[in-house]
Parts: sequence; C-alpha cells; structure tokens
Amino acid sequence: MAIAALITWLLTAAGGFVLLSTWISKGATRQPGTTQLPPPVVFGHFLLAVVGLIVWIIYLFTDQDALAWTAFILLIPVALLGLFMFARWLPVYRAQSAPGPQEAAEGHFPVAVVAGHGVFAVTTVVLVLLAALGVGGS
Repeated sequence: MAIAALITWLLTAAGGFVLLSTWISKGATRQPGTTQLPPPVVFGHFLLAVVGLIVWIIYLFTDQDALAWTAFILLIPVALLGLFMFARWLPVYRAQSAPGPQEAAEGHFPVAVVAGHGVFAVTTVVLVLLAALGVGGS
C-alpha cells in the first residue's frame, strides 16, 4: 500500500508540475489579472504537497506510524486547496468555448492533465490513509 501511494503521489506530482509550469509560463505570476487562481493558494498547495511527499518518503525508510499520519494530515489542506483551485478553474475552462479571447493563465491547462492530476490525487489520499491505518502492510 505504501509503495503504491508513493507511485500515485509521484504521478500526481508530475501532473501538478505540468500545471504549475504552464500557469507560470502563461504569466500568472507576472501580470495581475491573468489568473483566477490566487498565487498563495497555488504555491501553498505545491509546498504542502512537496513537504508531505518528503515525509512519506522518510516514512517508507523508517516505518514510523507517526510519519504516515503526518503525511496524511498534510494531504488534507493540500486536497482542500486543490478542490478550491479546481472550482476556480472550471468557469475558466467553460469560458473557453465562448467567443472572445481567453485571458486566464489556467485556461491553457490540458484537460487530460487536470483530470489525471485529480484522479491520482484522490487515489493517493486513499492509499496514504489505508497505509497509515495499516491496511496491506507497510
């Protein structure tokens, strides 16, 4: 379970890196008004996810239950921030089909990457919880 969680977490991170780099490259951090995603939310999501991943990797080496629970607790705000950003992204995505220019940086996100990131993220949260509970061994 713990190794499966690591794999899904790494896949989630890869998708998140694509989304973050797209968002930055389209000017979200340089030009005010080019994003519906608040930079502190985006970077908070990213930093908490990275810290959680590091804690999870340490857990894999040490097998200390407290680290598994710490990683899971870190995933809670990561997931909430992710849901918030998804809710802010949906109207931008829907507006792309309307006539007129699309200004928001997140309007350039590949839909498949957004979907994959979300699916792998939910899977990661479930696997981390199951591993923390001791289901399937560590």
